[in-house]
Amino acid sequence: MTDNVNPVEVDKFTQLADEWWNINGPLYTLHAINPLRVQWLLDQTELKDKAILDIGCGGGILTESLSQLSAKVTGIDQAADCLEVAKNHAKALTHPPEYLCIRAEDLAEQRLEQYDVITCLECLEHVPQPQSILAAASKMLKPGGHLFLSTLNRTPKAFVQAIVGAEYILKMIPRGTHHYRDFIKPSELVNWCSPLQLSLLSMKGLTYNLGSKQFYLCDDVSVNYLMHLRKG
Repeated sequence: MTDNVNPVEVDKFTQLADEWWNINGPLYTLHAINPLRVQWLLDQTELKDKAILDIGCGGGILTESLSQLSAKVTGIDQAADCLEVAKNHAKALTHPPEYLCIRAEDLAEQRLEQYDVITCLECLEHVPQPQSILAAASKMLKPGGHLFLSTLNRTPKAFVQAIVGAEYILKMIPRGTHHYRDFIKPSELVNWCSPLQLSLLSMKGLTYNLGSKQFYLCDDVSVNYLMHLRKG
């Protein structure tokens, strides 16, 4: 197996490590959409006291929110500097997450069927082999466990809005954050998950309103989308 790590992508987010918790900084969109994502997770399944794994956790924005709901949260990432930021920020928490610099594939060899819930948000489009991450997640999920994914759809609309609009015109995220060739169609994701005993339960779109300057969930999955799957 290859390392399934893109050093360029890791370096890209490493350079942003010190800005991870700056709510007005280059990663402010992650802070803006985090409450929406957490509420959507809660609407789909019980999170209280569940064993939860956050794959591609970065500086820990989602991971910390999950730790408010469960004392058994682990976040993993390949960007060591981002993990240090996450660990330092979580020191004041009653139940800080466990943070590990490890590939999902390697953790899967150690923690077979140990998690009730796994999240992998805004991560699959940044790795060479997203299917490998999905396979590892399936191994780590308990039977009946829940997998939550989010990524970008490979459509012309997504190119215009997520790259041209968000990166170059509105400057909502740093330039070069995304590459259109790495976007994933929902049908592709479902096809990759099916042999892994992961069945689609629901899907939602995530969009931005220029007028209100607010993000919201919707039924349009042509740009950003979230997916809920279950093992078994």
